[in-house]
Amino acid sequence: MKKVLTILLFFSLLFTIAACGSDENESEATDSKTLSVYSPHQSEIINPIVKEFQDRTGIKVELVQGGTGELLSRVSAEAKNPGADIFWGGGAESLEAFGENFEPYITKEDEMIPDVFKSETGVWTGFSALPMVIMYNEDMVEESDVPASWEALIDEKWKGKIAFTDPNKSGSSYTQLVTMLTAYEDDGDNGWNFVNDFVANLDGTILSGSSMVPKGVADGEFPVGITLEEAAYRYIAGGAPVNVTYPEEGTSAVPDGVALVKEAKNTENAQEFIDFLVSKEVQEMIVEDFSRRAIRDDVDPPEGLRAFDEIPLVEYDFQWSADNKEKVMDKFHQIMISQ
Repeated sequence: MKKVLTILLFFSLLFTIAACGSDENESEATDSKTLSVYSPHQSEIINPIVKEFQDRTGIKVELVQGGTGELLSRVSAEAKNPGADIFWGGGAESLEAFGENFEPYITKEDEMIPDVFKSETGVWTGFSALPMVIMYNEDMVEESDVPASWEALIDEKWKGKIAFTDPNKSGSSYTQLVTMLTAYEDDGDNGWNFVNDFVANLDGTILSGSSMVPKGVADGEFPVGITLEEAAYRYIAGGAPVNVTYPEEGTSAVPDGVALVKEAKNTENAQEFIDFLVSKEVQEMIVEDFSRRAIRDDVDPPEGLRAFDEIPLVEYDFQWSADNKEKVMDKFHQIMISQ
């Protein structure tokens, strides 16, 4: 009998030790102080925001940067073993297209964000509103020749002189492509007749990264280019001889977004990071420091920018853009090859 009791006590002790070890491991996983972020944003935007987040929370951010398309493909490839907790950046429709890789999350700041700047399903939340503009170099373009419309870009004078990024590598460039399709949806081929003329005027010149567009125009490599309003205004604020126009046919103001990766290893930290990005303090920071338009109702736009209600806008369809991305890209590349 004593022998039996001894054996029972032994196994009871083993079970207790194992349970304690399990609790400790679970605690370590829950209390992890790291966060993995994939982002196509430029370092000058990422670094100060990440530093502030790390200083406030003690959470160490591990960052991977690259193009929107490249990083989204990586998220998809890593679906069974996510390497990222957060995807921060890229046009909202690009995030929507990869929605199956993201976990819905409604931020604590949700009431201050208009519906147009957040996903209906909660898979992404806007970070900043980003009107698309035509940027031009004032030293290279006569005032009478300033392109004030999409149509102006198919003028022979700009052949081979337009800075434009491959939409397959840049989420913002894909947004620009769909914006042009929407502006010319009544051209007889749902906008593709215009895009065909536009591609012909690129004359084989297509850039590999979105940041190359404003830099190329500011440096005088190109007289004109299509880019984000905030990217152009950073060069204007820096004293470069550049300016912008908002296409008369209508442009878009699709937000870039932030999304929680499905089955992320650090979900709570990721949610805290999303709440931080859309907080009033950070939204005021992106206005003052980066000339970006906030997505909150209670934050004013950057000084000097045209009022939002004065910008001609197309009726941009997020869902159509996301659902048809593969078809749009296939047709665009067919046009590129045929030129």
